[in-house]
Amino acid sequence: MKSRRFGAALCLVAMLAGCGGGGSSGGASGGTATGGGPSATPAPPPATAACSLRDRQEWAGAQLREWYLFPETLPVALDPASYASVDDYVDALTATARAQRRDRFFTYVTSIQAENAFYASGSSAGFGVRLATDSAARRVFISEAFEGASALAAGIDRGAEILAIGADAGTLRDVGAIIAAEGTAGITNALGPNTAGTTRTLRVTDAAAGTRVVTISKTDYTLTPVSSRYGAKIIEDGGQRYGYVNLRTFISTADPALRQAFSQFRTAGVTNIIVDVRYNGGGLVSIAELFGDLLGGNRSTADVFSYTSFRQEKASNNETRFFSPQPQSVGATRIAFIGTGGTASASELVANAFVPYLGAGAGLIGTNTYGKPVGQIALDRASCDDRLRVVAFATQNAARNGNYFDGLAATVEASCQAADDITFPLGDPREASTRAALNFLQGRTCTRIATGAVSTAAARTLSLDPVLNARRELLTPERPDTVQREVPGAF
Repeated sequence: MKSRRFGAALCLVAMLAGCGGGGSSGGASGGTATGGGPSATPAPPPATAACSLRDRQEWAGAQLREWYLFPETLPVALDPASYASVDDYVDALTATARAQRRDRFFTYVTSIQAENAFYASGSSAGFGVRLATDSAARRVFISEAFEGASALAAGIDRGAEILAIGADAGTLRDVGAIIAAEGTAGITNALGPNTAGTTRTLRVTDAAAGTRVVTISKTDYTLTPVSSRYGAKIIEDGGQRYGYVNLRTFISTADPALRQAFSQFRTAGVTNIIVDVRYNGGGLVSIAELFGDLLGGNRSTADVFSYTSFRQEKASNNETRFFSPQPQSVGATRIAFIGTGGTASASELVANAFVPYLGAGAGLIGTNTYGKPVGQIALDRASCDDRLRVVAFATQNAARNGNYFDGLAATVEASCQAADDITFPLGDPREASTRAALNFLQGRTCTRIATGAVSTAAARTLSLDPVLNARRELLTPERPDTVQREVPGAF
């Protein structure tokens, strides 16, 4: 999760494993993206003595010792000389908390420029797709394609399968062979760096156009947080009307899009809402709070949305956030939250906030979520383009419940198991999770989602696909960039 800034160099943040975070809606300290924003591919840190590897490692270690939410887990002494990068050193410092499942690579160093570009406007570079893999069957699928990017322009959309990848038509390699030789990391390598101009030839197949070979290039594009195709709509089913909103990521530009969606729901008198965050790895706390306000039109300004708590020495930063209904708010009476192992942080924060008020009227649909009830602050060293995302606070709902490190399935009163059916568009009543959400809102019975600890490797699992009879998970590199942290599976 990420929230507004409360100091000269701090901003709260929440996201998926390895997921990064931005700052306030105006950007974290170190610069605000304006106009077109900084380049999605920033320059490396300056090669100065102040930005030497040892200096950067020692700076990161000092920040952790001051702010880390679990200071008792930090080693008393750890020599940076044994580690080849800042990331490796930070991973070593947080290894104990990671083993306890309290910090699953949530603490890391990233680029100030790249984060500001993404959180201010969704600026990134790539094909504009979200990929999921079935490693056992050695297959790769398109779970989602983003408007304004090259893949969708080439006719590649949700439900397509990538059969082969090459630098050109003469070097195509079958996906199955790539995964057999290199694992799913081989797919990341084959697709090349996320920089504008990277070109790849793909053999793809789908039900609409069959099998074909296409050549596409990665371009700079702006991610739309609420899709213009299916992001917000009113679904009529069984003689009733339901609001459906799909939020891809919690960035600043989601504000007007969410307000517009809920204005539509309010005008239609809709109070049963489907919140689809099945792939949403988190983002700005300020947008999570707005989301809660838009859903909580029937909440009092004395009702607690969330509690934010720092370690004892930093308790002066603790905060209680109350609901603040907006002109576009609806008084949601039942909410179906569609989630998967790719649902984390700010997404979980919103769902958890409604459990004390709606009880069994707030249901989790799909599979168990990732489990991240903690958030990061941003500590910047602008001279080196270093931003340390350090886990520094925990969140709880009004009932003081924030212990969902193993996902929300054990926290919500109601849940319904459902698949992520990529053979239908998101938000289509025929799609398995959307259908299950409608059934829940209509009071029909269902199979509860299984609870229990989810490993880091399994946390990205979407569901058991009902058509392919295969288990798919979002493709995430070992060292994801800013966009891949916040938009799991993005390439």
